Formats: sequence, structure tokens, C-alpha cells
Amino acid sequence: MSISNDGVAAMIQSHIPDAQVSISGDGYKYEADVISAAFEGLNTLKRHQLVYAALNAAITSGQLHALTIRAKTPAETS
Repeated sequence: MSISNDGVAAMIQSHIPDAQVSISGDGYKYEADVISAAFEGLNTLKRHQLVYAALNAAITSGQLHALTIRAKTPAETS
């Protein structure tokens, strides 16, 4: 059983409250664009780990199978 795009976004936002999240996916493979001040000073690996931590339950249960993450700070988007 897969999880909806809105469900993935909600999980990320509950873990990173200030995040602006955009999810696209087909129920198997997802792409996440996440913008948050929480990423300030973190390298790419640490940013991805923060997003994966929000989705750990869905990953371990098999609801979320593949995820591409683009994680940026607000300053990096302007």
C-alpha cells in the first residue's frame, strides 16, 4: 500500500514545521522539493537525513519505496 503525495508532504511538515514542501509521485516513486531554514548550515547528506527521519515510518512499513530529495534553504531558492 502506498501513501499519497499529500500524506508524504504532511509527514515532512510535521517533522520540519517551517518547511515548504512540494511532492510529486505515482504511489511508488516520489520526488520531494523541501525548502526550510532548518537546512541552514547543513550539508546535503544531513539535509536528506532530516527529511528521511520524517518519513522513516512510511519507509520501514513499505508505503514509501523510492524518494528523490531536493532540500534547500530559503536563501538558496531566490
